[in-house]
Amino acid sequence: MNKVQGLFFVAIFSLAYTQLIKGKSLPGCTDRCGNTTIEYPFGISPGCYYAGDNSFKLTCNETNKLIFGGNEVVDISHSGELRVLNRRSYVCYDEQGKQIGRENRWSSLGNLTFSDRNRFTAVGCNTYAFLNTRGIGNYSTGCMSTCVSPRATNGSCSGGGCCQTSVPRGRNYFRVRPYSFSNHTSVHSFNPCSYAFLVEDGMFNFSSTEDLENLRNVTRFPVLLDWSIGKQSCKEAGNASICRENSVCSDSVRGTGYVCQCKKGFDGNPYLSDENGCQDINECTTNSTIHRHNCSDSSTCENTMGHFLCSCPSGYNLNSTTNSCIRKGRPEYYGWTQIFLGTTIGFLLLMLVISCVQQRMKHRKDTELRQQFFEKNGGGMLIQRLSGSGSSNVDVQIFTEEGMKTATNNYDESRILGQGGQGTVYKGILPDSSVVAIKKARLGDSSQVEQFINEVLVLSQINHRNVVKLLGCCLETEVPLLVYEFIASGTLFDHLHGSLSDSSLTWEHRLRIATEVAGTLAYLHSSASIPIIHRDVKTANILLDENLTAKVADFGASRLIPMDKEQLTTMVQGTLGYLDPEYYNTGLLNEKSDVYSFGVVLMELLSGEKALCFERPQQSKHLVSYFASAMKEQRLHEVIDGQVMNEHNQREIQEAARVAVECTRVTGEERPRMKEVAAVLESLRATKTKHQWSDQYPEPKETEHLLGVEILSAQGHTSTIGYDSIKNVATLHIQAGR
Repeated sequence: MNKVQGLFFVAIFSLAYTQLIKGKSLPGCTDRCGNTTIEYPFGISPGCYYAGDNSFKLTCNETNKLIFGGNEVVDISHSGELRVLNRRSYVCYDEQGKQIGRENRWSSLGNLTFSDRNRFTAVGCNTYAFLNTRGIGNYSTGCMSTCVSPRATNGSCSGGGCCQTSVPRGRNYFRVRPYSFSNHTSVHSFNPCSYAFLVEDGMFNFSSTEDLENLRNVTRFPVLLDWSIGKQSCKEAGNASICRENSVCSDSVRGTGYVCQCKKGFDGNPYLSDENGCQDINECTTNSTIHRHNCSDSSTCENTMGHFLCSCPSGYNLNSTTNSCIRKGRPEYYGWTQIFLGTTIGFLLLMLVISCVQQRMKHRKDTELRQQFFEKNGGGMLIQRLSGSGSSNVDVQIFTEEGMKTATNNYDESRILGQGGQGTVYKGILPDSSVVAIKKARLGDSSQVEQFINEVLVLSQINHRNVVKLLGCCLETEVPLLVYEFIASGTLFDHLHGSLSDSSLTWEHRLRIATEVAGTLAYLHSSASIPIIHRDVKTANILLDENLTAKVADFGASRLIPMDKEQLTTMVQGTLGYLDPEYYNTGLLNEKSDVYSFGVVLMELLSGEKALCFERPQQSKHLVSYFASAMKEQRLHEVIDGQVMNEHNQREIQEAARVAVECTRVTGEERPRMKEVAAVLESLRATKTKHQWSDQYPEPKETEHLLGVEILSAQGHTSTIGYDSIKNVATLHIQAGR
C-alpha cells in the first residue's frame, strides 16, 4: 500500500466511524448499504428520499456499495455535502510513444453540483490536461506539468510532475482529458502515463518518486458535491421548509435552495422528527470534548434542554467566572482574594515587562534583518552608484519596507493588480497620493545582485514616452521590490481579446500602436546605454493609457547584453505563442528574439486573433503558421480583422502583413532588425512604403514559421493588468533539466 492509498483508507475509516453516531433514514426505510449509513433526505427506494428531487435517490449495488451518478458514496453530511469516490482519467504509451490505453472521465450530477473545495489535478511529466464543466455558465481550465527525472518533490503540485488549479462552485457536469507533449518517450522508464482527476482539497499529497509510476494503482479519489433542498431560500420557503424540531434553516452556499442544521446543544438528523431527529445533548454525561460541560469539580452539572447549568450545594455560591463553588460568608475568602489579586497583578506586570523586552529585541532583530536584506540585495552598491559623479539617475528613489507596506495596505488582497508564476503586482498609494504599481517577486536570486543593480540603473535612465517608467525600488525585503508608474486603461490584450474588446481599435490606432512598440524596442536594442532585450514581448505586456498610447511594460524577464557581446546563453523563458523558436531550441538569446515576438503582436493587431487558438484547424492553431499560410496562398483578406480593412488602406495592411511575416522567420539572421521594422512602420503612417522587404528577404516557406516543436497552451484567460507576466497568463519557464 502506498502513502496515497493509506491516506484515503484512513479518511474513509474516519468518515465511516462518524456515520455510526449520526441520524438515519425515514421509518421503515433501509438505513445502511454495506458499511455506509444512508442519511435522509437521501434514500434508495421511493418514499425514502426527498420527494421533491430525484437527485436524492441513491443505489445500493450488488456489492453493497452506495452509488450516486456512477460514483461510490462514502459520506453524507447534513450541512449540504456528499463525498464520493470518482475515477481518474489517464492516457498511457509504450516505449515508442504508441498509445496503449486511454480513459477520459465525465460525470453528470443532476441537481447536485461540484464543491469549490475540489482541485483539478494533473500528474505526469510533459503532461497537460483540460477540465470542461457546465452548470452556472460553462467553464474550462487546464494545467501543465514538466520534468525529465523523478526528482523528490513531496506535497507540492506546482508544475514539476504535478499541477493543480481550483474549480468553481455550481457546476453539475465535468469532463477530464489528459494529454502528453511527447507521448512520454523521454520519460517512459519512470513515467509512462499522464493522469488527470478531481480530488478534494488536502486529500492528495504528491511525491514524484512514487506517484509518477504508481498512481495507476490508485483509481479513485474523494470528491465533494454540494446539495440543497429545493430552489427557494429559507425566507421564501418559510414554514414550508422540511427542517424539523430543534433545527434551523440556512441558505445554501450554492446560492440556490437551503439546508437544515440542528440548533446549538442538539444533535441528530435535522430533516427527521422522530428519535433520529435533533435531540438534546446531555452535556453532563457525553464523552464528546466539543459538547461536554465546563463545571468545576466542586459544582454539580444539571442538564437542561439545549444547554446545562452548574449548581452548588446549600451554603455555597457559584463563581460565574470559574463555575466553582465558594462558601458563603467565609472570612478568609477575602484574604485569599487579596492574595490572588496581588499575585495576578504582579504576574501581569512581569508579563508586561517581558513583553516590552521581547518587542524591543524583535524590533532590533527586524532592523538587523532589513539591513542584511538591504546589503544582500546590493543596497550599498546602488547608493554608491546613484551618488557617484556624473550619474544621470538621481530620480530613482529607494523606498523602505514600511513605506511599501503602507502604500499597499500591508499587501492587502484587494490591492492585487495581477499575479502568477513570478510574483505579484500591487496597486500602491504613496504619501503624496500618487498611484504606483509595486512588483513583488516570489523568489530572490542572490547570485544576480550585480545584474539586478545594473538593470535598475539602466531602466532608470530610460526616458522614453512609450516605456512604463521605473520610479524606484525597495531593498529591505527578502526579494527586491520595483516601483513603476501606474497605467489604468488596460492592456492591448484586453482591447483585442479580453474585457475591453468591445471598444474597437481602428486601423490608424493599431498602426500607431505597432509603430510605437517597434520604436521602443529599437530604442532598447540600439539606443540604451547598455542594450536591453525584453524577452517577453506580447499584447499582455503592452499597456494603453487613456489616449491609447502604447506603454511597454514587464522587464522582469529582460536581460542586459554587454557591449562586447551580441547574444547570451540563458534559461529559456517567454510566453507560448510568442516564443522565438530559435531561442527555444538553442537557448541563445539576442535581439532577434524580440523581433519574432513583435511579429506575432503585429499579426494580432492585423487579424484580431490570439497568438494561440485551439478553435482553429490543427495546422493553424499557432497564429504565425495561420497567417503565413494565408499570405502564401494570397488569401490575406480571410485573416485580416474585418473592422480595420477598407478600400483606402489595403496597400498599407499588405505591407504591414509582409513586415509581420518577415519578423517571424524561423532563422534569426533572416529577420530584420527592430530599427528597420520601426522605420518601415513609421513610413506607412506617412506615405506608401516601397517594396524594400521583398528585395531584401526572399518569400519564406510556410514550414519556416512553425515552432519546430509542438507547443500547446491552455489560454482560457483574460488579463486586466500588464505590469508583469505574473498575471494569470500561461507563461512558460523552461529551466535546465526540465
